Amino acid sequence: MEHSGLICVRKIKGKGRAVFAKCSIKKGTIIERVPVLLVPIADLVGGLENPTLNKYFYHWDKKHVAVCLGYGSLYNHSFEPNARYIHGPNVVTYRALRDIRKEEEITINYNYVPDDKTPMRFKVM
Repeated sequence: MEHSGLICVRKIKGKGRAVFAKCSIKKGTIIERVPVLLVPIADLVGGLENPTLNKYFYHWDKKHVAVCLGYGSLYNHSFEPNARYIHGPNVVTYRALRDIRKEEEITINYNYVPDDKTPMRFKVM
């Protein structure tokens, strides 16, 4: 695997870190493909209710969460995302849902399905 040259990380006041496009990205382009580390939920202090860890892990299956390497854990949530993520065998792939402008923040829907409006456990910025 090779890290993507399409993106960078910057801070946004009030949101923290975020992933941004370094150049224009066309709809359908793979933005980033990252390896994951699977962690048994049973090994987490507080399990899935751990408020700190729950901000960074992806729910992988009934027994595991995944820590995404690369910038995977830094994409912010949006109910109108411009990218989506797809689980593969020990990998997560981020792909553009539409054309993304240079300097635009890249967001995903944490509900996995891009148009799923199920409320989050946090205030959406």
